[in-house]
Amino acid sequence: MTAIGTIFRRELGSYFATPLAYVFTLIFLVLSGVATFYLGDFFERGQADLAPFFSSLPWLYLLLIPAPAMRLWAEERKSGSIEMLMTLPVSRATLVTGKFLAAWFCAGLALLLTFPMPLTVNYLGSPDNGAIIAGYLAGWLLSGGYLAIGSCMSALAKNQIIAFALTVLVCLLFVGAGTPHVQQALSGWLPQWLLDGIASLSVLVRFEALGRGVLDVRDLAYFCSLIVAWLVATTIVIDLKKAA
Repeated sequence: MTAIGTIFRRELGSYFATPLAYVFTLIFLVLSGVATFYLGDFFERGQADLAPFFSSLPWLYLLLIPAPAMRLWAEERKSGSIEMLMTLPVSRATLVTGKFLAAWFCAGLALLLTFPMPLTVNYLGSPDNGAIIAGYLAGWLLSGGYLAIGSCMSALAKNQIIAFALTVLVCLLFVGAGTPHVQQALSGWLPQWLLDGIASLSVLVRFEALGRGVLDVRDLAYFCSLIVAWLVATTIVIDLKKAA
């Protein structure tokens, strides 16, 4: 744990030593406000809740999370510091976990800074605060899932632009797997059991369930498994590239 903490602090310091963390947070807050109060017709709906905010999160994260994720390993390779990292007396899993946790902390901090939104809906009405808390938990887990995917894509890619594009593409596949349009398009080609299996892989379906305040252990386990699986994949990719 001490080694993970050291890597975490190193990576976190690098985020705030550059404008990346500040720019990411500012853009996220601005787009969240626009999606909630303008595109989400917050005042026209006449309902004191954060449904427009939570429904926009998967798409906001799809555009924004690849930015901090792309630098996790591609930047190290570009600057040449990855050679130094590989010589540290720590395991690959420790490096991957520490770097991931730093990026996840930044994403969680940006999410927490939207606290004026729940304060606003509580001022305007009597919302279900349990559902709001569950929605924030779902958003935090969703950002972790996207970041874990981005970590693997960053380890695979030769530069940050490719890592960004790959992260968007893979995350989009996980988002779209459970949408009605995709299910309808595949219904004539695949058996129902396989369609159900594809839908169960969708982060959107799991996120929406948690966002409604339904804390199902299966949904929590899904996000935890998604994060662990992609971090393990990141470790394997780094080991393979090191061996090559």
